[in-house]
Amino acid sequence: MPTSAPPTARARELVLDGRRVRYWCHGPDDDALPPLLLVHGFRGDHHGLELLARRLGPHRRVVVPDLPGFGRSEPLPRRPHDVPAYTAFLHRFLAALPGGRPAAAVLGHSFGSVLAAHLAAEHPADLERLVLVNPICEPALEGPRAVLSRLTAAYYRLGRALPEPVGRALLSGRAVTDAMSALMTVSPDPAVRRWVREQHRTHFSSFADRDVVLEAYTASTTGTVAQVAERLAVPVLLVAGAEDELGSVAAQRRMAARIPRARLTVLADVGHLIHYEAPEVTAALVRDFLGPAGGRP
Repeated sequence: MPTSAPPTARARELVLDGRRVRYWCHGPDDDALPPLLLVHGFRGDHHGLELLARRLGPHRRVVVPDLPGFGRSEPLPRRPHDVPAYTAFLHRFLAALPGGRPAAAVLGHSFGSVLAAHLAAEHPADLERLVLVNPICEPALEGPRAVLSRLTAAYYRLGRALPEPVGRALLSGRAVTDAMSALMTVSPDPAVRRWVREQHRTHFSSFADRDVVLEAYTASTTGTVAQVAERLAVPVLLVAGAEDELGSVAAQRRMAARIPRARLTVLADVGHLIHYEAPEVTAALVRDFLGPAGGRP
């Protein structure tokens, strides 16, 4: 994995509702171009989508923010950090970007797919195309993952309830992060598995406080793309992993059938970390979907 590749992103900052939002730009430094907005998943930050951003950036203005409360962005001024609040944030963020143009497309991974889909459903004029990578198609608190999801929720509640140093240490512990990395990584390639583990060790504890991480986890287990499937009027590309434990292929197909203009691609031998395990093929699918005009249908 390209752990030693030189950085290609330009760090930027803006203020929304009195709170700082950090974001990174790839590709042409031209504010007149409509942005391709990338939205990361739960407990991540912009680093998680960097492999995709680098591959999409050479010919497009790619913008990758840290969601409020994660990475280097401050929490939202009002609680909780739930799907409506994050969706409203993305709407305001797009409007506040230099250039003030609608997005060519919005790409969301995992929990980011939920936020991107709700943004497209509620503000269709904000974007022209939608890309959902490892889309959340089923509620985590239902079906075969319900027990694990409830145990994880108890872990986050305990982390908030304990005294701050102890609770923070529990939530940031390397053992839990490594176990999560091992569980989600399908690739047998030692280099890929090592890359994922180091990325999670480095960036999965960059949350503002324990309330934020519990609120966002709750949002990630209750919100789905399926909730707004019929309301997605723009062309939609769904990229799913055949081995993704957070969304079966059958459920992805059922959801795709409900989206008016959907294209579903299932990648074999990949799980929930498509953006780490198959960035080249995923970027190629996105480029083909957006087309030479930068995302216009």
